[in-house]
Amino acid sequence: MRQHLGFCAIFSLLVFASTIGSLSPRTSVAADQKGDSGDVLRIGIIGLDTSHAVHFTRTLNSENPLPEFAGCRVVAAYPKGSPDIESSVSRVPQYTEDVKKHGVEIVDSIPALIEKVDAVLLETNDGRPHLEQVLPVLKAGKPVFVDKPVAGSLADAIAIYKAAEKYDVPLFTSSSLRYTTGAQEIVNGAIGDVLGCDAFSPCPLEPTHPDLFWYGIHGCETLFTVMGPGCETVTRVHTDVCDVVVGTWSDGRIGTFRGRRGKDGKYMGGYGGTAFGTKGARPIGSFSGYEPLLKEIIAFFKSGEPPVSKEETLQIYAFMEAADECKRQGYKTVNISDVMEKASAKADERLKALE
Repeated sequence: MRQHLGFCAIFSLLVFASTIGSLSPRTSVAADQKGDSGDVLRIGIIGLDTSHAVHFTRTLNSENPLPEFAGCRVVAAYPKGSPDIESSVSRVPQYTEDVKKHGVEIVDSIPALIEKVDAVLLETNDGRPHLEQVLPVLKAGKPVFVDKPVAGSLADAIAIYKAAEKYDVPLFTSSSLRYTTGAQEIVNGAIGDVLGCDAFSPCPLEPTHPDLFWYGIHGCETLFTVMGPGCETVTRVHTDVCDVVVGTWSDGRIGTFRGRRGKDGKYMGGYGGTAFGTKGARPIGSFSGYEPLLKEIIAFFKSGEPPVSKEETLQIYAFMEAADECKRQGYKTVNISDVMEKASAKADERLKALE
């Protein structure tokens, strides 16, 4: 009888421990969220209107993946992304067929996707629906990578992070330009302490988004990767073919972003810049492919620890929003703190309306 009671007590403790573990979204996906998939980390994609979704799928579902990607697989995708940006909407049919070739199941809703996966890549090219798309993922406790731009406004970007904190779910967003070889070498001390940086990237304008959110995010992410957070004021110069945005950091350092457009105002390629440090100046270098970012995403899914802080990410978006506010105010210098305060109030309103 005592042996039977001892077994029951042990069994009850095991069940209790299992229940408590299931309530912690920050538990390592690799350890506790395999479900029926054995050793496979099941990944779902929301939005098939960007080439990133196809590239990530092709890389993860390869017959011979890199060691960092072994045991990870995109298993399901919900294709709908932007409702009205033609350059995005037109891509969905082809990109849907492309991911299906790699064994991905196409589902008809985000809730259906969530049931099949352990982690989510929110890849919708249009940042405006990101808040509504990510909320059910966060409520389900699934770690999520939100591709750039994290949202279509600073207010929604703040709201997304507030929701992630509310549901205690890890969230990460970044441009691939953060993980270029040159930028990472500079971050790791190649030129000593960074004293300043001039970064550039394409910057065609999309009317549905703040000016720098659509493509300028790449160069702005490069700038903050090298400089780190701490920007206090923003000034902007704008013409049809170029934007130059100057940020002043709290320690007196200055960083600039140059957004380039062709004479027709459309896409003009090229990424990079120059960083200035205590040991000299150095080119940042150009795009290094998507694999460096994807490695960070997979490591994040497994650890639950975002490699970029919420504070730094939101400051990047505040920098870009401040550039728009500068333009609206006749190119007067704008304080980052002012745009953050205004957007934070709107973020609370957005969350209240949606939840």
